Parts: sequence; C-alpha cells; structure tokens
Amino acid sequence: MTTRTAEQTLADASAWWDTSIIDIHPGKIAIRGYPIEQLIGRVRFPEMIWLMLRGELPSPEQAELLEAALVPGVDHGPHAPSIAISRMAVTCGLPVNGAMASAINVLDDIHGGAGQQCMERYHEIDVLAGAEGDLVESATTVLERHRAAGEKIMPGFGHRFHPVDPRTAPLFELLARAEARGTIGGRFARIGRAVEVALQKPKGRLIPMNIDGITAVIFCELGFEPELGRGLFILSRSVGILAHAWEQKQRGRRIMGPMPREIPFKYSGPARRDLPAEFAARGTRTRT
Repeated sequence: MTTRTAEQTLADASAWWDTSIIDIHPGKIAIRGYPIEQLIGRVRFPEMIWLMLRGELPSPEQAELLEAALVPGVDHGPHAPSIAISRMAVTCGLPVNGAMASAINVLDDIHGGAGQQCMERYHEIDVLAGAEGDLVESATTVLERHRAAGEKIMPGFGHRFHPVDPRTAPLFELLARAEARGTIGGRFARIGRAVEVALQKPKGRLIPMNIDGITAVIFCELGFEPELGRGLFILSRSVGILAHAWEQKQRGRRIMGPMPREIPFKYSGPARRDLPAEFAARGTRTRT
C-alpha cells in the first residue's frame, strides 16, 4: 500500500466535490467567477438562475424571456395536488420548509413532468425533421411512435380545466418579439405549432398548447436541456407552494384532509361481514 502524505490526502479531499459553480474562502464568495458583492443589486434573479445553470450571464432579452416563462407557472389553485399537499402538510403541524418539501416531492412524471416530456418530444421532432424536413410530418411521425408505445396523450397540449389555456397566447407574443429581435431562432415555436396541427388531424378538433407546452418551447429556444426544464418549473411552482403554505399557516386550522369531513368518501370494498369462526374463537381462549 502506497503511503500518502498529508498534503496529498488534503488535495484528494478538496477535489472530492469539484465544482465550477462557486468559490468560497473566508470573507470571499464568487459565483462562476463573479464576486458576490458585484452581483448583488445588479443581477436580477432570473439572470442569476441562468448564471448558475449555464455558467455565463444571459443577455437582457434572454433573461426577460426566461422570467416570462417562470411567472405563469407559480400557481394553479388548491386543486393542484402539489398546492393541496402544502396546505394539508401545514395543518398537520409541518413548518413551511416541510410543507414545501412534501409538495415538491410529488412534482414527478405525472404531476409536474409534462414540460420536460414535451421538450423531449420537441427535440425528437427537431432531429427527425432535420434542416429541410416538414415539421408537421415529423411531428405526426413522432406522435404515432409514442402512441404505438401506449402513450395516449401528448404532454403540453390540452388541459383538463381550461378549454384554452389563458397563459399561452401572451407567451407566444413574447416569443414572436424575441424572434424578431434575434434573441431566439423560432425553430421550436414552429415545432410547437406543428404539433398542434398534427394533433388536430386524427382528432378532427384543435387540442391547444397549454402552459407546459409553451414553456417547453421557451426553454428549448433558450437552449435548456429537458431535465432542466422540469427543474425550472419546480422553481416557479415553489413560489405558489410557499404562498399557500404560509396562507394556511396563518389560519391556524388543524388536520385538514383532502375534503371536509361532512363529505363522505366512496367505499368500494366488501359488505360488512363476520369474522370467520376460527378467528372469532381466538378471543375466547384462556391463556395459561
């Protein structure tokens, strides 16, 4: 066994968590090389998110588009499971951090994953179409591929609550302005529209893009990877989770379930029945 010096052991320990994100020494903090005292008061929070994730500061136009995508996803009411969980957790005695953690943990593939999944589909369409391919044709092929694999819906399109998602049109307007200024190329915006056309063919009716679909367009246009798209959504929704947890905490109510006690749940098990005789007899046995 090779004997290591104390200096070599210290170097190995220091390199254990190698990071290019932050450098900290007593009295000094730098993020991606920028001293924290220079960032404070000059860099807005969306720009800080970009710096942390991408390593460089965004242009003002990129930061504006990222911020616009983060705003509308903050909340969708107490019927959204993550929001409901945050409120119920508080009534069970959890502090705000526990309520937030409980809520964020359910933002997985089914509730919270549509944006990432939509981004992945957009990238599939982009690769399949190539530089010259027809986007609607490529979108149709990708949709059919996933349908054949048993996937019944296209993430990011249609909404169980909104016939037309009111958050989509304003973001498309911002995308159009960003494309006109040269901030984005517009490729993924066109892919999103192509998916709407491809979905309409077999259904015979429009299945409009929802908030997950339009933010997926924006995140793709800005060059974020699909998995980061989910993380960005969670950052956004965390604001609503915090607000609802705090509001519920101020009300001081205890142990609130998913519905009032006066509303019965539906029981679908066996009718009431007696315990079998061999089990019932156990209660009458005399122990020695």
